[in-house]
Amino acid sequence: MLNVWGYSTMNFFSPMSRYASTGGGPLAASLEFKKMVKALHSAGIEVILDVVYNHTNEADDEHPYTTSFRGIDNKVYYMVDTNSYVQLLNFSGCGNTFNCNHPMVMELILDSLRYWVTEYHVNGFRFDLASVLCRGPDGTPLNAPLIVKAIAKDPVLSKCKIIAEPWDCGGLYLVGRFPNWDRWAEWNGKYRDDMRRFIKGDGGMKGTFATRISGSSDLYQINARKPYHSINFVIAHDGFTLYDLVAYNSKHNEMNGEGGRDGCNDNYSWNCGFEGETRDPAINALRSRQMKNFHLALMVSQGTPMMLMGDEYAHTRYGNNNSYGHDTAMNHFQWNQLDARKESHFRFFAETIRFHRQHPLLGRDTFLTKADITWHEKNWDNFDSRFLSFSLHEGKYGGGDLYIAFNAHDYFVKSVVPPPPSGKFWYRVVDTNLPSPDDFIVGGVPGVKKIYEMAPYSAVLLHAKP
Repeated sequence: MLNVWGYSTMNFFSPMSRYASTGGGPLAASLEFKKMVKALHSAGIEVILDVVYNHTNEADDEHPYTTSFRGIDNKVYYMVDTNSYVQLLNFSGCGNTFNCNHPMVMELILDSLRYWVTEYHVNGFRFDLASVLCRGPDGTPLNAPLIVKAIAKDPVLSKCKIIAEPWDCGGLYLVGRFPNWDRWAEWNGKYRDDMRRFIKGDGGMKGTFATRISGSSDLYQINARKPYHSINFVIAHDGFTLYDLVAYNSKHNEMNGEGGRDGCNDNYSWNCGFEGETRDPAINALRSRQMKNFHLALMVSQGTPMMLMGDEYAHTRYGNNNSYGHDTAMNHFQWNQLDARKESHFRFFAETIRFHRQHPLLGRDTFLTKADITWHEKNWDNFDSRFLSFSLHEGKYGGGDLYIAFNAHDYFVKSVVPPPPSGKFWYRVVDTNLPSPDDFIVGGVPGVKKIYEMAPYSAVLLHAKP
């Protein structure tokens, strides 16, 4: 086991030296990081740095590993219980919790963030277990934490994208409630869970699925917040990959050396009929369909989509949902698998992303109104209904209406397609039940009938054009 992810900070001002190519050391790591950022910027790609200010490498009271802050001033830099022999408080799950709202610690955090912007030219930050930033010195939750406000208002950082993972290991779950000053975006954990449950066929999820896919206005339509403040995701670096989400019912973390106790137990996954790898063509076809369903749902949702590198070729970790310690193929990008699936799985993912970027009705910066969307639905309260369809109307945005439908039943559904706008016709762009390349047709194909026969566990997207 090797801490490949590097989530045990010793110095907040430098990249991990091990990340330098061929063991180049700290100077090489710094220079290579700068070259990487420059190359990505040249390709039109921004860099969001994942930062960990919730704990450090200095462990807990039982196994102290003093390298810096604990030797300087333990009570300043860490949250402690002064009524219990000054024991470290653990809201990070890693033995200690950084005391982020102490003035000295705040100054350290702000200085380090500015440094990454001015010296390395990163475009923003994702804050790991950001709810820790919302706790006082004794761990008490704060309604207006000074460090969160300071980051939002800082002259340098105010120009950056700032994203919170709005929970911690102490149960402070702030999805939709993270103190934001209309600046902070959030990892929408409710989006992840609700999308997983609907697509895999759980009952009673249709209304919630509709709310999530239309921008989570129940969480973010407040003050001056926008749909893009919801970072929509089905998969992240921790947890199952997209393939494992449709191939495993349970985590398989035996290789982590903790007896399978580590990693999340609430994955909302479904193995499609067999646990793990199989040669059964029907199960593999269903898994492929489900991965495409998840990806299409992500790309037609209002908000900011986030996906995990490797899902575009169906990377597997063989059911391990906590792979931080494996410097192996489990975490390495598999270029040969990408090449093998370039004209099938990868093509669908790439074209769906391109469609999302090009169509003005997707990724809007304002919340949907009744004039923008029509729900073709009368069974909102039917617990057993697992079918949902809706139309997005172009209005002032242009681009042509879209009809989108998801069938999470295990049987065919006859979907009644609404008439297209006057002078236009429906073109089928996506049907996840069809094999590649028919699953995504660039420009679409005409001839859509009034009744569209939707296969079990499938999704379609129709585009209205002249």
